[in-house]
Amino acid sequence: MSSPSDFRSLIHQPKAVWAVAFASVVAFMGIGLVDPILPAISADLNATPTQAELLFTSYLLVTGIAMLFTSWVSGRIGPRATLLVGLALVVIFATLAGSSDTVGTIIGLRAGWGLGNALFISTALATIVGAASGGAANAIILYEAALGLGIAIGPLLGGALGSVSWRAPFFGTAALMAIAFVALAVLLRGDSAPRVKVPFSAPFRALGHPGLRLLAFAALLYNIGFFTLLAYSPFPLGFDEIGLGLTFFGWGVALAITSVLVAPQLTSRLPRTLVLSATLALLAIDLAVGSLVVGTPAALVVVIVVGGLLLGVLNTVLTESVMEVTELPRSVASSSYSSVRFLGGAAAPPLAAWLAGIAGDWLPYAVAAVAVLAASVIILAGRPLLAKVDGMGAEPADVEAEAISVGDAA
Repeated sequence: MSSPSDFRSLIHQPKAVWAVAFASVVAFMGIGLVDPILPAISADLNATPTQAELLFTSYLLVTGIAMLFTSWVSGRIGPRATLLVGLALVVIFATLAGSSDTVGTIIGLRAGWGLGNALFISTALATIVGAASGGAANAIILYEAALGLGIAIGPLLGGALGSVSWRAPFFGTAALMAIAFVALAVLLRGDSAPRVKVPFSAPFRALGHPGLRLLAFAALLYNIGFFTLLAYSPFPLGFDEIGLGLTFFGWGVALAITSVLVAPQLTSRLPRTLVLSATLALLAIDLAVGSLVVGTPAALVVVIVVGGLLLGVLNTVLTESVMEVTELPRSVASSSYSSVRFLGGAAAPPLAAWLAGIAGDWLPYAVAAVAVLAASVIILAGRPLLAKVDGMGAEPADVEAEAISVGDAA
């Protein structure tokens, strides 16, 4: 049990640490912020559901590509400059998106938003660890708390602001990120984290490792399930912006709890490949149930929140496994893995809308269930290639934190 002195040590941090933590909350809010306003954007801009879903696709596709280069950029311009450039890009593109009148323009601007978020998220943890007082453990607790708050609050804020106008969440994000930019520019003096120069080709060459490649492909299939649940569900639910915000607030809270608290407990007791294959199978069942109850909003809400519980475990354990399967630097392995898995996330939302147009709202969930089940089979079949990731025992705190942050950045 933590003592009062431990708590005082945790909260007595330099102002720069709190500035980065605040910016981290806002950055992770962006994951679910647009979810509650997708139907409103579709209605107000005369966009099809498939076009509205491309707001996720452009964001995730550019984020995935950018992850291949963020370590290279940070190693050359420094973490502080990387953070500020990332924040500035989000401010610019979120403001422009809120001012736009066509869905095609917003889709393009969300791509720029994804680039900014990739630069910020990939650098924030190392910056907090370098600047915090009381050791790395305190820094990691603060970062995980910021991450959990952002994931949970994003949909809720998006729903609240979206009830005023679908433009409001974009302007709200831009305003919060502008405050974070000024705070970091003033309070973060110099680079608290060292520059680590990574060769430009390193993330590409990393995918030559069989175990890393297997995990990346399994994660690509898994992300089809993840983003079918997250990005397509607002349409069959049929709720207003507040209702959608509350639904995905529950999803975000569930995901944050299991990623931070449950996943470490499971991997300290069971082999990671067993945790992954079993949880993927449970997620496939959850999605299959979703295909059966999609016409009943209350039941679909339960499916979404249960999915959040499972997604939190999978995000963290998959990224832990990526860090353990090779001898490569963790930043390189994570970048390579993330770039591939984001392809699944980018493809899933428009694919789900297209499938629903063919046969109804049940089909996207059924196809997602098959994709996730295939990921479970791949993990089981590939266990000989993943023997290294099944070492028992608790992870070092920095490995655990990076797994949570990179895993939930999707």
